[in-house]
Amino acid sequence: MPRRSVSPERSRHSRRRDRDDSRDGHRRSRRSPSRSRSRSRSPRRRHRSRSASNDRDRGSPSRKSSRKHRSPSDSDEHSRKSKRSKEKKKSKRRETSEERKLRKEQRRREKRSEILAIAENFGYTEVDNPFGDSNLGQKFVWRKKKEKDSKLGLSESEIARRERERREEAKIELEKLNKRRTEREIEMQLREEEKARLQREADLAALGDWQSKEDEFHLEQAKLRAEIRIKENRAKPIDILAINIRLADEGDKAEDLGLEISMDEPYAIFENLEYDDVVELKNDLQLYLTLEKKPKNIEFWESMSVVCEDKLSTLRAQASNPSGIVDAVADDITNLLSNKTYEQLTILEEQIHRKLASNEPIDTEYWEQLLKALVVWKAKVKLRNMHTVIIQKRLEQLRNKQREDALKVQHELQETLQQEIAKGDEADEPMTTEVEQGIPYNRAMSPILCSEIPREDRDLPVLDPEEELQKLLQARQNVQKNHFFPRKLEIIRKPVEAIQTDLDSEISRILYEKEAAQDLDEDEDFFNIEASLAKTTYLWEDKYRPRKPRFFNRVHTGYEWNKYNQTHYDVDNPPPKVVQGYKFNIFYPDLIDKSQAPTYKIEPDPEAVNGETVFIRFVAGPPYEDIAFRIVNREWEYSHKKGFRSSFDRGVLQLHFHFRRHFYRR
Repeated sequence: MPRRSVSPERSRHSRRRDRDDSRDGHRRSRRSPSRSRSRSRSPRRRHRSRSASNDRDRGSPSRKSSRKHRSPSDSDEHSRKSKRSKEKKKSKRRETSEERKLRKEQRRREKRSEILAIAENFGYTEVDNPFGDSNLGQKFVWRKKKEKDSKLGLSESEIARRERERREEAKIELEKLNKRRTEREIEMQLREEEKARLQREADLAALGDWQSKEDEFHLEQAKLRAEIRIKENRAKPIDILAINIRLADEGDKAEDLGLEISMDEPYAIFENLEYDDVVELKNDLQLYLTLEKKPKNIEFWESMSVVCEDKLSTLRAQASNPSGIVDAVADDITNLLSNKTYEQLTILEEQIHRKLASNEPIDTEYWEQLLKALVVWKAKVKLRNMHTVIIQKRLEQLRNKQREDALKVQHELQETLQQEIAKGDEADEPMTTEVEQGIPYNRAMSPILCSEIPREDRDLPVLDPEEELQKLLQARQNVQKNHFFPRKLEIIRKPVEAIQTDLDSEISRILYEKEAAQDLDEDEDFFNIEASLAKTTYLWEDKYRPRKPRFFNRVHTGYEWNKYNQTHYDVDNPPPKVVQGYKFNIFYPDLIDKSQAPTYKIEPDPEAVNGETVFIRFVAGPPYEDIAFRIVNREWEYSHKKGFRSSFDRGVLQLHFHFRRHFYRR
């Protein structure tokens, strides 16, 4: 094949291009040896390799088959890629060395900015990172996977498609993960809220509502202040209202305070109050209204507030209009509304509203004044009804209390009578024994028969035993049929107290007689010598007559067989007895304040020699004076197993004790 001639100018251009390419290749070889081998070829060699590869592509059947079986989309994509690569190569050929330097510098700046962005986002750099990766800022290329895909015969389009599918799957999986994480966070938040709610409920259950407890505390303090002021005779108007409600709810409190519910209506308390007193009462009503929790009590305080506002407006009107021109109209309204019930007042209120809403020619000022007065009278009627219920409730409490007291007194009287009967039977037994032993009969033992009825007894009805028994049974039935009615509130407790006092006196008398009739033990003796005390003046002498209490005391004596007595005495010639203890029984049946038990105290004996004796002084309330006894000054034994007893029951103070015994051992 003849060789073509080449012009000198063309050969000169080709040599210059070869020098430039070799210079660029030398630079690339210094940066990357692997690149230098692929890029340091001459244009002729590249042209030859391209032509050889094209010849191989043209002649190889696999290439032809791949082009034959290539889909249209793949061929279009391949053509676009080849076109872009050709354009890129042409642009590289056209650019000068300066433009190439600028392009490379631009690429370096972009790479540096990417590295800085990665370091800013993640806090890692290629130099400083926990992975020890110096190529952290470069894009990761999975070369092994590419080699595996190329061995499997996958085309570039297939690899790209799989990569897109993988990215889509990763994106979907990431969305699912984010969704699950969001759901988990929401679930965790709900769980935390539920846990906090349960904790709050537990705290409320343990501590309760502190606000309501604080209100209850302030309400109790207000009631306590009212109680103290009433006891000290400096009660305020609000105290009377508060104590009425409290006595209705707590009936036992009336017994402690010694008070009863006022019979007047609650709104009657405003009659004699001045303007300043009404203002103070209004503030107190607002205090109770804010602290009260019971619906009925709240309704009571609201009604009292309405009446209080009306009283304030009335006092202001009287102060501004002292002439009293409108008194006649107010009296007419009072006469109209005072005798009506709550239902009638409600119906009248509806009628007044309809009249004011109509277009009839009426005296609007009069009807509005009547409407205001009607609201006040509704509150008064409501207070009157509530007061009636409170009184009925209090009366029922008193009835129940009296029934309980009567049953208690009846039971105690039955026990006392049974004890008396048993005691009488015991006293009669020796007498019967003596009669059975043959005491001769004396005519003086039997009453003298009367031949005629005395003049003073002739008018008395004569009954046989059966008729008398029948009348007694009839009287008992009448008593059982009668209903129980309480007495007046002022004297409601006096009969019960009188019965209780008589019962205590009777029981104390019985106990005294029982103690006096009791036989003395072998080592006991009577000890009824009272010590003389200085004259004492009591604060209650002007109300009660002072008197000495009855007493029945015993002294316990015995032998002390110490070493000295064992040496000098024996059973036939015993040593002198010494005091080993005392038994004091002091009787206070008529004690006024039975809630305060009598006490005792030890006082020095001014007449004692070397402090061998002391005074034991018993102190009680009215009407009993103090009483004292001289006893031996020794240490007491306070053990109940050793016989110690100190009690006050049924009006009897009992003090039993023994002296402590000391044993000396070597």
